[in-house]
Amino acid sequence: MRETHFEDGKWWVSPYNFEPEVRNGLSLPPQVQIHDATLRDGEQTPGVVFSVEDKIKIATKLDEVGVERIEAGMPAVSPQDAEAIKEISKLGLKSRIFTFARAMKQDIDMALECGAHGVIIEVPIGYPKITTQFGWTWEDVFKKSRDVINYAREQGLYAVFFPYDTTRARPEDLSNLCKGIMNESPPDSIGIVDTMGCATPEAIKYMVRWVKGMTGLPIEIHTHNDFGMGVATELAAVEAGAEVVHSCANGLGERTGNAAMEELMLGLHLLLGYDTNYKFDKLPELASMLSEIANIPIARNKPVLGHGNFIRESGIGIQYVMNDPLVMFGTHPSLTGRSGEVVLGKKSGKASIIYKLGELGLGEATDEQVSEMLAQVKQAGIAKRDFLSEPEFRAIVKSVRQ
Repeated sequence: MRETHFEDGKWWVSPYNFEPEVRNGLSLPPQVQIHDATLRDGEQTPGVVFSVEDKIKIATKLDEVGVERIEAGMPAVSPQDAEAIKEISKLGLKSRIFTFARAMKQDIDMALECGAHGVIIEVPIGYPKITTQFGWTWEDVFKKSRDVINYAREQGLYAVFFPYDTTRARPEDLSNLCKGIMNESPPDSIGIVDTMGCATPEAIKYMVRWVKGMTGLPIEIHTHNDFGMGVATELAAVEAGAEVVHSCANGLGERTGNAAMEELMLGLHLLLGYDTNYKFDKLPELASMLSEIANIPIARNKPVLGHGNFIRESGIGIQYVMNDPLVMFGTHPSLTGRSGEVVLGKKSGKASIIYKLGELGLGEATDEQVSEMLAQVKQAGIAKRDFLSEPEFRAIVKSVRQ
Protein backbone atom coordinates (compact mmCIF):
# COMPACT_ATOMS: atom_id res chain seq x y z
CA MET A 1 0.00 0.00 0.00
CA ARG A 2 1.30 3.43 -0.97
CA GLU A 3 1.67 6.30 1.48
CA THR A 4 1.97 9.10 -1.06
CA HIS A 5 -0.46 11.55 -2.60
CA PHE A 6 1.05 11.76 -6.07
CA GLU A 7 2.64 9.80 -8.87
CA ASP A 8 4.82 11.94 -11.08
CA GLY A 9 2.89 13.07 -14.10
CA LYS A 10 -0.16 10.87 -13.39
CA TRP A 11 -2.05 12.29 -10.40
CA TRP A 12 -1.75 14.68 -7.50
CA VAL A 13 -4.37 14.37 -4.77
CA SER A 14 -4.54 15.83 -1.27
CA PRO A 15 -1.51 14.97 0.89
CA TYR A 16 -3.77 15.17 3.94
CA ASN A 17 -5.28 11.83 2.91
CA PHE A 18 -1.96 10.31 3.95
CA GLU A 19 -1.19 12.28 7.09
CA PRO A 20 -0.34 9.94 10.02
CA GLU A 21 -3.10 11.48 12.12
CA VAL A 22 -5.56 10.53 9.38
CA ARG A 23 -4.16 7.10 8.48
CA ASN A 24 -3.63 5.95 12.07
CA GLY A 25 -7.35 6.23 12.69
CA LEU A 26 -8.21 3.87 9.82
CA SER A 27 -8.57 0.08 9.81
CA LEU A 28 -7.70 -0.49 6.15
CA PRO A 29 -7.64 -4.17 5.18
CA PRO A 30 -4.54 -5.42 3.32
CA GLN A 31 -6.53 -5.85 0.10
CA VAL A 32 -9.91 -4.81 -1.27
CA GLN A 33 -11.85 -6.46 -4.07
CA ILE A 34 -14.53 -5.00 -6.31
CA HIS A 35 -17.66 -7.07 -6.75
CA ASP A 36 -19.43 -5.57 -9.75
CA ALA A 37 -23.19 -6.04 -10.05
CA THR A 38 -23.80 -4.22 -13.36
CA LEU A 39 -25.26 -7.34 -14.98
CA ARG A 40 -27.81 -7.76 -12.18
CA ASP A 41 -28.36 -4.58 -10.20
CA GLY A 42 -27.40 -2.41 -13.16
CA GLU A 43 -30.03 -4.09 -15.31
CA GLN A 44 -32.59 -3.24 -12.63
CA THR A 45 -32.29 0.37 -13.76
CA PRO A 46 -35.81 1.16 -15.05
CA GLY A 47 -35.98 0.67 -18.82
CA VAL A 48 -32.64 -1.17 -19.11
CA VAL A 49 -32.57 -4.63 -20.67
CA PHE A 50 -29.41 -6.59 -21.49
CA SER A 51 -29.49 -9.42 -24.01
CA VAL A 52 -27.34 -12.52 -23.56
CA GLU A 53 -24.90 -11.07 -26.09
CA ASP A 54 -24.88 -7.72 -24.25
CA LYS A 55 -24.04 -9.41 -20.96
CA ILE A 56 -21.17 -11.35 -22.51
CA LYS A 57 -19.73 -8.13 -23.98
CA ILE A 58 -20.08 -6.25 -20.70
CA ALA A 59 -18.58 -9.09 -18.65
CA THR A 60 -15.62 -9.29 -21.00
CA LYS A 61 -14.97 -5.55 -20.62
CA LEU A 62 -15.37 -5.68 -16.84
CA ASP A 63 -12.74 -8.41 -16.80
CA GLU A 64 -10.43 -6.32 -19.01
CA VAL A 65 -10.53 -3.35 -16.63
CA GLY A 66 -9.66 -5.68 -13.75
CA VAL A 67 -12.80 -6.27 -11.70
CA GLU A 68 -12.14 -9.13 -9.30
CA ARG A 69 -15.71 -10.43 -9.11
CA ILE A 70 -18.63 -10.21 -11.53
CA GLU A 71 -22.19 -10.77 -10.37
CA ALA A 72 -23.42 -12.17 -13.67
CA GLY A 73 -27.12 -12.19 -12.83
CA MET A 74 -29.90 -14.07 -11.11
CA PRO A 75 -30.62 -17.33 -12.93
CA ALA A 76 -34.09 -17.65 -11.36
CA VAL A 77 -35.27 -14.51 -13.20
CA SER A 78 -35.48 -16.12 -16.65
CA PRO A 79 -33.94 -18.82 -18.88
CA GLN A 80 -32.12 -16.02 -20.72
CA ASP A 81 -30.49 -14.84 -17.50
CA ALA A 82 -29.36 -18.38 -16.72
CA GLU A 83 -28.02 -18.81 -20.25
CA ALA A 84 -26.01 -15.58 -19.99
CA ILE A 85 -24.41 -16.70 -16.73
CA LYS A 86 -23.52 -20.08 -18.22
CA GLU A 87 -21.90 -18.46 -21.25
CA ILE A 88 -19.97 -15.96 -19.13
CA SER A 89 -18.73 -18.78 -16.89
CA LYS A 90 -17.32 -20.51 -19.98
CA LEU A 91 -15.25 -17.49 -21.05
CA GLY A 92 -12.35 -18.29 -18.74
CA LEU A 93 -12.25 -14.79 -17.31
CA LYS A 94 -9.90 -13.81 -14.51
CA SER A 95 -12.88 -12.36 -12.64
CA ARG A 96 -14.70 -14.82 -10.39
CA ILE A 97 -18.36 -15.28 -11.33
CA PHE A 98 -21.16 -14.91 -8.77
CA THR A 99 -24.93 -15.22 -9.02
CA PHE A 100 -27.70 -13.61 -6.99
CA ALA A 101 -30.01 -15.99 -5.13
CA ARG A 102 -33.01 -16.08 -2.88
CA ALA A 103 -32.74 -18.12 0.30
CA MET A 104 -33.91 -21.21 -1.58
CA LYS A 105 -31.99 -24.39 -2.35
CA GLN A 106 -33.21 -24.39 -5.96
CA ASP A 107 -31.47 -21.04 -6.47
CA ILE A 108 -28.25 -22.58 -5.20
CA ASP A 109 -28.68 -25.48 -7.60
CA MET A 110 -29.13 -23.03 -10.47
CA ALA A 111 -25.92 -21.22 -9.47
CA LEU A 112 -24.10 -24.56 -9.64
CA GLU A 113 -25.64 -25.39 -13.01
CA CYS A 114 -24.45 -22.03 -14.33
CA GLY A 115 -20.85 -22.71 -13.29
CA ALA A 116 -20.63 -19.91 -10.71
CA HIS A 117 -17.84 -19.62 -8.15
CA GLY A 118 -20.01 -17.99 -5.52
CA VAL A 119 -23.49 -16.85 -4.62
CA ILE A 120 -25.05 -13.78 -3.01
CA ILE A 121 -27.84 -15.06 -0.73
CA GLU A 122 -30.36 -12.26 -0.22
CA VAL A 123 -32.83 -11.94 2.66
CA PRO A 124 -34.57 -8.83 4.03
CA ILE A 125 -33.70 -7.41 7.43
CA GLY A 126 -34.68 -3.72 7.20
CA TYR A 127 -37.54 -3.08 9.60
CA PRO A 128 -39.93 -1.58 7.01
CA LYS A 129 -39.20 -4.56 4.74
CA ILE A 130 -39.69 -7.45 7.13
CA THR A 131 -42.71 -6.01 8.93
CA THR A 132 -44.72 -4.35 6.14
CA GLN A 133 -43.59 -6.01 2.92
CA PHE A 134 -43.09 -9.57 4.20
CA GLY A 135 -44.80 -9.77 7.58
CA TRP A 136 -41.76 -11.57 9.04
CA THR A 137 -39.64 -11.39 12.17
CA TRP A 138 -35.88 -11.80 12.39
CA GLU A 139 -36.51 -15.43 13.41
CA ASP A 140 -38.27 -16.06 10.09
CA VAL A 141 -35.30 -14.59 8.23
CA PHE A 142 -32.90 -16.76 10.19
CA LYS A 143 -34.87 -19.96 9.61
CA LYS A 144 -35.08 -19.30 5.87
CA SER A 145 -31.35 -18.54 5.64
CA ARG A 146 -29.75 -21.21 7.82
CA ASP A 147 -30.04 -24.33 5.68
CA VAL A 148 -29.47 -22.50 2.40
CA ILE A 149 -26.16 -21.01 3.57
CA ASN A 150 -24.96 -24.41 4.72
CA TYR A 151 -26.11 -26.04 1.50
CA ALA A 152 -24.29 -23.48 -0.66
CA ARG A 153 -21.04 -24.01 1.22
CA GLU A 154 -21.41 -27.78 1.15
CA GLN A 155 -21.67 -27.53 -2.64
CA GLY A 156 -18.37 -25.67 -2.80
CA LEU A 157 -19.78 -22.21 -3.50
CA TYR A 158 -18.44 -19.07 -1.81
CA ALA A 159 -21.47 -17.95 0.19
CA VAL A 160 -22.09 -14.26 0.81
CA PHE A 161 -24.91 -13.68 3.30
CA PHE A 162 -26.74 -10.58 2.10
CA PRO A 163 -29.31 -9.25 4.61
CA TYR A 164 -30.48 -6.31 2.55
CA ASP A 165 -31.75 -2.96 3.81
CA THR A 166 -29.28 -3.55 6.63
CA THR A 167 -29.00 0.14 7.43
CA ARG A 168 -32.70 0.30 8.32
CA ALA A 169 -32.68 -2.82 10.52
CA ARG A 170 -33.48 -2.59 14.21
CA PRO A 171 -30.26 -3.22 16.14
CA GLU A 172 -31.77 -6.14 18.03
CA ASP A 173 -32.98 -7.79 14.81
CA LEU A 174 -29.59 -7.53 13.08
CA SER A 175 -27.74 -8.61 16.22
CA ASN A 176 -29.96 -11.65 16.76
CA LEU A 177 -29.74 -12.62 13.09
CA CYS A 178 -25.93 -12.39 13.05
CA LYS A 179 -25.60 -14.42 16.25
CA GLY A 180 -27.99 -17.08 15.01
CA ILE A 181 -26.23 -17.40 11.67
CA MET A 182 -22.78 -17.63 13.25
CA ASN A 183 -23.97 -20.32 15.65
CA GLU A 184 -25.59 -22.57 13.07
CA SER A 185 -24.61 -21.60 9.53
CA PRO A 186 -21.63 -19.24 9.23
CA PRO A 187 -21.21 -17.94 5.65
CA ASP A 188 -17.92 -17.01 4.00
CA SER A 189 -18.68 -13.30 4.27
CA ILE A 190 -21.53 -10.98 5.16
CA GLY A 191 -22.89 -7.90 3.42
CA ILE A 192 -23.90 -4.58 4.89
CA VAL A 193 -26.46 -3.27 2.44
CA ASP A 194 -27.53 0.37 2.29
CA THR A 195 -30.43 -0.43 -0.04
CA MET A 196 -31.98 3.02 0.22
CA GLY A 197 -28.67 4.91 0.27
CA CYS A 198 -29.66 6.59 3.52
CA ALA A 199 -26.70 6.04 5.87
CA THR A 200 -23.86 8.51 6.42
CA PRO A 201 -20.20 7.49 6.07
CA GLU A 202 -19.77 7.55 9.85
CA ALA A 203 -22.83 5.33 10.33
CA ILE A 204 -21.43 2.85 7.80
CA LYS A 205 -18.08 2.81 9.63
CA TYR A 206 -19.90 2.06 12.87
CA MET A 207 -21.87 -0.77 11.27
CA VAL A 208 -18.79 -2.35 9.68
CA ARG A 209 -17.00 -2.44 13.03
CA TRP A 210 -20.12 -3.68 14.80
CA VAL A 211 -20.95 -6.50 12.35
CA LYS A 212 -17.30 -7.54 12.05
CA GLY A 213 -17.12 -7.65 15.84
CA MET A 214 -20.25 -9.82 16.05
CA THR A 215 -19.29 -12.25 13.30
CA GLY A 216 -15.53 -12.08 12.70
CA LEU A 217 -16.36 -12.41 8.99
CA PRO A 218 -15.06 -10.48 5.98
CA ILE A 219 -17.44 -7.56 5.33
CA GLU A 220 -18.91 -6.66 1.93
CA ILE A 221 -20.46 -3.24 1.45
CA HIS A 222 -23.25 -2.57 -1.02
CA THR A 223 -24.67 0.96 -1.29
CA HIS A 224 -26.99 3.06 -3.38
CA ASN A 225 -26.63 6.73 -4.21
CA ASP A 226 -29.92 8.26 -3.08
CA PHE A 227 -28.19 10.99 -1.07
CA GLY A 228 -25.17 11.25 -3.39
CA MET A 229 -22.91 9.30 -1.03
CA GLY A 230 -22.74 5.83 -2.59
CA VAL A 231 -19.00 5.92 -3.25
CA ALA A 232 -18.23 7.90 -0.08
CA THR A 233 -19.98 5.36 2.13
CA GLU A 234 -18.22 2.43 0.47
CA LEU A 235 -14.80 4.04 0.89
CA ALA A 236 -15.75 4.76 4.51
CA ALA A 237 -16.57 1.06 4.92
CA VAL A 238 -13.10 0.17 3.61
CA GLU A 239 -11.57 2.60 6.10
CA ALA A 240 -13.36 0.64 8.84
CA GLY A 241 -12.15 -2.73 7.54
CA ALA A 242 -14.55 -3.87 4.78
CA GLU A 243 -12.78 -6.17 2.31
CA VAL A 244 -15.21 -6.11 -0.65
CA VAL A 245 -17.01 -3.17 -2.28
CA HIS A 246 -20.01 -3.67 -4.56
CA SER A 247 -20.51 -1.49 -7.62
CA CYS A 248 -22.21 -0.87 -10.94
CA ALA A 249 -20.34 0.54 -13.93
CA ASN A 250 -21.50 4.03 -14.99
CA GLY A 251 -23.32 4.22 -11.64
CA LEU A 252 -26.29 2.27 -13.01
CA GLY A 253 -28.88 0.85 -10.64
CA GLU A 254 -32.35 1.43 -9.29
CA ARG A 255 -33.47 4.99 -8.54
CA THR A 256 -30.25 7.06 -8.29
CA GLY A 257 -28.00 4.07 -8.97
CA ASN A 258 -25.36 2.05 -7.13
CA ALA A 259 -21.86 3.10 -6.12
CA ALA A 260 -20.06 3.75 -9.41
CA MET A 261 -17.39 1.17 -10.23
CA GLU A 262 -15.05 3.61 -11.98
CA GLU A 263 -15.16 6.08 -9.07
CA LEU A 264 -14.44 3.30 -6.58
CA MET A 265 -11.45 2.16 -8.65
CA LEU A 266 -9.82 5.58 -8.60
CA GLY A 267 -10.81 6.14 -4.97
CA LEU A 268 -9.14 2.92 -3.83
CA HIS A 269 -5.98 3.50 -5.86
CA LEU A 270 -5.47 7.27 -5.61
CA LEU A 271 -7.21 8.33 -2.39
CA LEU A 272 -6.65 5.32 -0.13
CA GLY A 273 -3.33 4.23 -1.63
CA TYR A 274 -4.05 0.63 -2.68
CA ASP A 275 -1.77 -0.78 -5.37
CA THR A 276 -4.41 -2.05 -7.75
CA ASN A 277 -4.16 -3.52 -11.22
CA TYR A 278 -7.18 -1.71 -12.63
CA LYS A 279 -6.85 -0.51 -16.22
CA PHE A 280 -8.04 3.08 -15.86
CA ASP A 281 -7.37 3.88 -19.51
CA LYS A 282 -9.93 1.24 -20.55
CA LEU A 283 -12.74 2.79 -18.51
CA PRO A 284 -14.01 5.17 -21.25
CA GLU A 285 -14.32 2.25 -23.68
CA LEU A 286 -16.38 0.23 -21.20
CA ALA A 287 -18.45 3.27 -20.29
CA SER A 288 -19.24 4.17 -23.90
CA MET A 289 -20.28 0.62 -24.75
CA LEU A 290 -22.44 0.31 -21.64
CA SER A 291 -24.05 3.70 -22.20
CA GLU A 292 -25.02 2.69 -25.73
CA ILE A 293 -26.40 -0.70 -24.65
CA ALA A 294 -28.33 0.74 -21.70
CA ASN A 295 -29.43 3.79 -23.72
CA ILE A 296 -28.48 6.03 -20.81
CA PRO A 297 -26.12 8.91 -21.68
CA ILE A 298 -23.21 9.80 -19.41
CA ALA A 299 -23.50 13.28 -17.91
CA ARG A 300 -20.89 15.69 -19.24
CA ASN A 301 -19.55 16.34 -15.74
CA LYS A 302 -19.91 12.81 -14.32
CA PRO A 303 -16.86 11.95 -12.17
CA VAL A 304 -14.21 9.93 -14.03
CA LEU A 305 -16.29 9.36 -17.17
CA GLY A 306 -17.75 12.76 -18.14
CA HIS A 307 -16.36 14.01 -21.45
CA GLY A 308 -16.23 17.54 -20.07
CA ASN A 309 -14.03 16.74 -17.06
CA PHE A 310 -10.84 18.02 -18.71
CA ILE A 311 -12.34 20.91 -20.63
CA ARG A 312 -11.21 24.42 -19.65
CA GLU A 313 -13.18 27.49 -20.68
CA SER A 314 -11.82 30.00 -18.18
CA GLY A 315 -8.81 31.91 -19.47
CA ILE A 316 -7.01 31.73 -16.12
CA GLY A 317 -4.38 28.99 -16.13
CA ILE A 318 -5.12 28.03 -19.72
CA GLN A 319 -1.43 27.37 -20.45
CA TYR A 320 -1.37 24.50 -17.97
CA VAL A 321 -4.23 22.45 -19.45
CA MET A 322 -1.93 20.88 -22.03
CA ASN A 323 1.55 21.60 -20.69
CA ASP A 324 1.19 20.74 -16.99
CA PRO A 325 -2.36 19.46 -16.39
CA LEU A 326 -1.82 18.48 -12.74
CA VAL A 327 -1.83 22.18 -11.94
CA MET A 328 -5.45 22.28 -13.09
CA PHE A 329 -6.69 18.71 -12.45
CA GLY A 330 -6.26 16.03 -9.78
CA THR A 331 -5.41 13.44 -12.43
CA HIS A 332 -3.63 13.66 -15.76
CA PRO A 333 -6.28 13.24 -18.48
CA SER A 334 -4.30 10.37 -20.01
CA LEU A 335 -4.71 8.30 -16.82
CA THR A 336 -8.28 7.59 -17.90
CA GLY A 337 -7.59 7.64 -21.61
CA ARG A 338 -8.39 11.31 -22.19
CA SER A 339 -6.74 14.52 -23.28
CA GLY A 340 -7.18 18.09 -22.07
CA GLU A 341 -9.19 20.53 -24.14
CA VAL A 342 -9.43 24.31 -24.30
CA VAL A 343 -12.79 25.73 -25.38
CA LEU A 344 -13.98 29.27 -25.96
CA GLY A 345 -16.98 31.02 -24.45
CA LYS A 346 -18.13 33.70 -22.01
CA LYS A 347 -15.36 32.93 -19.51
CA SER A 348 -12.43 32.97 -21.96
CA GLY A 349 -9.52 35.44 -21.90
CA LYS A 350 -6.94 36.71 -24.36
CA ALA A 351 -4.70 33.74 -23.57
CA SER A 352 -7.53 31.43 -24.66
CA ILE A 353 -7.81 33.17 -28.04
CA ILE A 354 -4.06 33.06 -28.65
CA TYR A 355 -3.92 29.38 -27.66
CA LYS A 356 -6.84 28.46 -29.92
CA LEU A 357 -5.39 30.32 -32.89
CA GLY A 358 -2.23 28.26 -32.52
CA GLU A 359 -4.03 24.98 -31.97
CA LEU A 360 -6.11 25.39 -35.11
CA GLY A 361 -3.20 26.66 -37.19
CA LEU A 362 -4.85 30.02 -37.79
CA GLY A 363 -1.68 32.04 -37.43
CA GLU A 364 -0.98 35.07 -35.30
CA ALA A 365 -3.13 38.11 -34.65
CA THR A 366 -2.49 41.62 -33.45
CA ASP A 367 -3.43 42.56 -29.91
CA GLU A 368 -6.28 44.63 -31.30
CA GLN A 369 -7.57 41.65 -33.30
CA VAL A 370 -7.29 39.34 -30.29
CA SER A 371 -9.31 41.80 -28.23
CA GLU A 372 -12.01 41.98 -30.88
CA MET A 373 -12.09 38.18 -31.27
CA LEU A 374 -12.44 37.82 -27.51
CA ALA A 375 -15.31 40.32 -27.40
CA GLN A 376 -17.16 38.43 -30.14
CA VAL A 377 -16.44 35.05 -28.52
CA LYS A 378 -17.86 36.24 -25.19
CA GLN A 379 -20.92 37.69 -26.90
CA ALA A 380 -21.51 34.49 -28.86
CA GLY A 381 -21.00 32.34 -25.75
CA ILE A 382 -23.58 34.37 -23.82
CA ALA A 383 -26.08 34.13 -26.66
CA LYS A 384 -25.51 30.40 -27.14
CA ARG A 385 -25.34 29.60 -23.40
CA ASP A 386 -22.55 27.16 -24.19
CA PHE A 387 -19.00 27.10 -25.46
CA LEU A 388 -18.35 27.67 -29.15
CA SER A 389 -17.69 25.03 -31.77
CA GLU A 390 -14.58 25.14 -33.95
CA PRO A 391 -16.52 26.37 -37.03
CA GLU A 392 -18.09 29.14 -34.95
CA PHE A 393 -14.67 30.36 -33.79
CA ARG A 394 -13.24 30.14 -37.31
CA ALA A 395 -16.10 32.33 -38.53
CA ILE A 396 -15.29 34.95 -35.87
CA VAL A 397 -11.58 34.93 -36.81
CA LYS A 398 -12.46 35.37 -40.48
CA SER A 399 -14.86 38.19 -39.68
CA VAL A 400 -12.33 40.10 -37.55
CA ARG A 401 -9.54 39.75 -40.10
CA GLN A 402 -11.76 41.00 -42.90
